Amino acid sequence: MQTLTGKTAYRSAIGIALAASLMLVWLSLGVGIIGRDGDPANIMYFGVIAVGLIGAVLARLRPVGMSRTLVAMALIQALVAAVALIGKLGLPWSGPLELIALNGFFIVMFAGSAWLFQRAARG
Repeated sequence: MQTLTGKTAYRSAIGIALAASLMLVWLSLGVGIIGRDGDPANIMYFGVIAVGLIGAVLARLRPVGMSRTLVAMALIQALVAAVALIGKLGLPWSGPLELIALNGFFIVMFAGSAWLFQRAARG
């Protein structure tokens, strides 16, 4: 069984974070995660992306800082989902199960990337 080296973990973390971010932008702009296409509630997802961009600049792409940034992105993603569920946004087009599934996917992606950055920081 191969071990995950710091370099491999870092590259994997970057790839997952970028892929998840691009999918989040694409889905929120193109299809609309909350409600139908063009629903203004989808603008909240740009807060997740903004946290990622600001965090990456502040962390200078170093693994420890990027790990913290991705944890923050996962938490903001969860907050957006909670706001959408509590506020019943997007109904009738986006039901609670759909919102939980889609947002849960991104939370797992960001959290997984954070874990990989943490592994990279350890060497």
